[in-house]
Amino acid sequence: MFRRLSPAEAGGTPVTFRFEGREIAARAGESVAAALLAAGEAVFRASPVSAAPRGPFCMMGACFDCLVEIDGLPGCQACMTIVRPGMEVRRDRIAGAPA
Repeated sequence: MFRRLSPAEAGGTPVTFRFEGREIAARAGESVAAALLAAGEAVFRASPVSAAPRGPFCMMGACFDCLVEIDGLPGCQACMTIVRPGMEVRRDRIAGAPA
């Protein structure tokens, strides 16, 4: 579904961060959402009402479906956050949503 551009097409210095304890390879300048999608992660959180899986939809900060916890701070938009080396990302645990 999603395909990352080759290094020749995109450039960018390699960056690694952790998602749910798993190391994810990304490129400098890439959003957390883009890096996770390229790594095969499509579910970022569960809906607090129905527990339906949610993931990136608009990729421009309008829909809030890509909320994750970054370095202990919940409610971060993955599509609007640029990866940093060593960041810790987890699925967002919204009050009332299943873990």
